[in-house]
Amino acid sequence: MTLDLKNKEDIAQNKRCYIALGSNMGDSFSYLQKAIKDLKRHPQIDDFKVSKYYQSKPHGPQDQPDYLNAVVSFETDLEAEALLDLLQRIENKNDRVREGVVRWGARTLDLDLLFYADDIIATERLVVPHPRICERAFVLFPLRDLLGSENASHLKINRTNSILDCIKALPEEETNNIKEFQHG
Repeated sequence: MTLDLKNKEDIAQNKRCYIALGSNMGDSFSYLQKAIKDLKRHPQIDDFKVSKYYQSKPHGPQDQPDYLNAVVSFETDLEAEALLDLLQRIENKNDRVREGVVRWGARTLDLDLLFYADDIIATERLVVPHPRICERAFVLFPLRDLLGSENASHLKINRTNSILDCIKALPEEETNNIKEFQHG
């Protein structure tokens, strides 16, 4: 049997995506595990990888618990906004509250789309690459884990700084406020 393809557009192209996961309310480890399980189970997600977990001080208000963070990467043929919808459904399923909360306040689950292949997206709902990647050790360290040091020196943010460049530029306070998390 042969497959007759009339258009290349008939085949959706898979894109490598990177998602930051964070939680600092309730059983944070369990919330991250549930989100990872939901993403892995999605029929349009393949080649799934998970970084090490990190514990970090919160950005914003300091009168909240430390965060547990990780980054996942996978291939998908979902469009960027459809992927964002999926991430928000997973957050909502895990008790995420959006109304009336303090910016950068405590949350059960936060899923941020960091990279959508090498696409640059700027819509009302979505900006990719995520605009604050270079400021956050809790994103950069797990990204470096997933990529390995050599690849982390090549993946560019807004086509300028690499992940390793951003890590080197972090203030000492930022790198001192993060540590690898050992569960169990």
